[in-house]
Amino acid sequence: MPPKHVAIIMDGNGRWARERGLPRTLGHRQGVEAVRRAVRAAIELQITYLTIFS
Repeated sequence: MPPKHVAIIMDGNGRWARERGLPRTLGHRQGVEAVRRAVRAAIELQITYLTIFS
């Protein structure tokens, strides 16, 4: 049985990009893609509540 509520704190997208010599904006775009994957997974797993703090 999946949890009813999952919370995710997004942190480090800008640092991730900077450490790779990439623009911070690219790190934030990657963060957006991660949120999209999390939402799709929550739907697939029938998680009722998904909280994302970014």
